[in-house]
Amino acid sequence: MIKYLLHNEIDFVKYDQCIFESKNSLIYGYSWYLNCVAPNWDVIVLNNYEAVMPLPNRKKYGINYIFQPSWVQQLGVFSKDIIDKNLINNFLNAIPKKFKLIDINFNSENRFKHKNLSPKDNFILNLNNSYKKIRLNFSQGRKSNINQAKRFELKIEEYNEIDSLIEVFVNNKGKEIGNLIFNFESLKTLVHSLQLANKVKILYVKSQKDELLGGAIFIFDKNRITYLFSALKKEGRKKQAMSFLINYIIESNTNSKLIFDFEGSVINEIAQFFKSFGATKEVYYNFNHKRFI
Repeated sequence: MIKYLLHNEIDFVKYDQCIFESKNSLIYGYSWYLNCVAPNWDVIVLNNYEAVMPLPNRKKYGINYIFQPSWVQQLGVFSKDIIDKNLINNFLNAIPKKFKLIDINFNSENRFKHKNLSPKDNFILNLNNSYKKIRLNFSQGRKSNINQAKRFELKIEEYNEIDSLIEVFVNNKGKEIGNLIFNFESLKTLVHSLQLANKVKILYVKSQKDELLGGAIFIFDKNRITYLFSALKKEGRKKQAMSFLINYIIESNTNSKLIFDFEGSVINEIAQFFKSFGATKEVYYNFNHKRFI
């Protein structure tokens, strides 16, 4: 039986156990992660939490709607067993009619057809090989950029705070991209929870003279290293600081069962940057449906 549960009706122990045991487990699905980025979330549950579909939701101008939270790439249906199109359609049909707008990303293992689906590209790199073999798939230009960064004698340091990183982003990309699309307060809350769970690394890249050039936030889960957020100064771009940092993370985690998740991008230049590390495309789908009529 499939049922819709309000937030206060959820058994979070069973829910999180389902996410953990799911064949398509992603860190975005855990209750504590969602609590940081979308405190008002409900869930659709199959039987005794054999499969779940979290529903982050809000109300604006009297309209209830389901949305894709900041700092969450993919959600959808998570299950301990095989997920087929019938199960997904049953979950979709169980979404209460009170939600007049549904705009959410299903995960890459949720394969089904619907007129309201549009594809999105993610990029992933399997780290289950030696660094030497993984580097063979780097583009020649990326190898050259990494070597260039090494000649600058850049340094990588781990920090506990992200304020400096946010400041670099706002000063260098804020006007170009627009700060409003980034919820930095929820990012701070999320990073704090990730730190308590020992699932995050905040790495800064500095010059030989100890000047901050940029950095990134990486989430470490049982299956994936997720490239959550990064910021770079112009000088950092010139010195290939991000190539240097990503190469460091890859090299430090080779011969493992982990996947490095670049999180994809709709910006072609960034997508090409990810591909240059030998990353392969992973397609997931956005579901956007209006029920106003």
